[in-house]
Amino acid sequence: MKRTSLKILANHLGLAEGTVSRALNDYADISAKTRDRVRKAADELGYKPNPIARRLATGVAEAVAYIMPDSNSNISEPFVAQLLKGLGQSLSKRGWDLLVTQHNGNEDEKTMIRRLTTSGRVSGVVLSRPHKVDKRINLLKEAKFPFIVHGRSDEYADYAWYDVDNTKAFIEAVDHLVALGHERIGFVGAPTYYNFAHMRLDGYKQGLQTNGLAVDETLIQITDLSDEGGQAAADAMLDSAAPPSAFLCVTDTQALGALTAIRDRGLIPGKHVSVIGYDGVSIGKHSNPPLTTMMQPQAHSGRLLGDMLLAIIDGGNPSDFQELRRAELLRRKSDGPVWSNRM
Repeated sequence: MKRTSLKILANHLGLAEGTVSRALNDYADISAKTRDRVRKAADELGYKPNPIARRLATGVAEAVAYIMPDSNSNISEPFVAQLLKGLGQSLSKRGWDLLVTQHNGNEDEKTMIRRLTTSGRVSGVVLSRPHKVDKRINLLKEAKFPFIVHGRSDEYADYAWYDVDNTKAFIEAVDHLVALGHERIGFVGAPTYYNFAHMRLDGYKQGLQTNGLAVDETLIQITDLSDEGGQAAADAMLDSAAPPSAFLCVTDTQALGALTAIRDRGLIPGKHVSVIGYDGVSIGKHSNPPLTTMMQPQAHSGRLLGDMLLAIIDGGNPSDFQELRRAELLRRKSDGPVWSNRM
């Protein structure tokens, strides 16, 4: 079927093409009566605006940029993949596109932010895994460019963010393990310049202290956000003179590495040594055994971030878009009572 063009629509209405275009794009100099008439005719004739022409007419780039957390992350990482899925779902409802970009060694953060905010290719930015003090956030605020953060930096009063209560999640995870009889709980962490990693470590320590357990620095390993990092951290603690009976990991990906370290010793995760991850990414239900986790569904987070950012681009006050939620313990098969017959 032949596509109805702007010219055909304008001829049908007896109006100039410019008038029809401005009516469809809600220009204030076109009366409400004319806008309603044009929209009704467009619906009747099945007119679909050309996206390139629409972007030129409105001056709005119908795309959002997602800045990859750091050079060690990749698009196939479960955390990133599920977040991007949700973002794409949100943006597609409006017919917008998602641009994925990453800081590289050839440009500094200031250059990257300037490139994004002045290129005209995107109308907003999504950040994730912010640092405690994040230069990108300060640069975007200075540029007065719409953005939202998945997570928070130390100072978070004056910009938009969506986060899960990391500290409370790890207090609750420790409470759960202590209730199962665990007293030596290993912590597999990430560099604490990431604010989420700092808060999860703080929650772990608070959880131990409120349960009357001392913080043992030999049970804390800081590593990178990978399964290899999780495995190496678990290996170090399992090889110690007094190994832990359980591991609490700041990501599900690290927890998968901890499961490998346990299995490599002929032990059964969930029976001999318990493991709890964090994120709730779908790959965890396919691990051996299925991973117990503090769940914060990334696809849902992505959809919410996209919806909030679009509202800000439409003129909303960024400070009105701040939401803190709780993680939920999702028990599968990698946690259980402390094993009393440990070697």
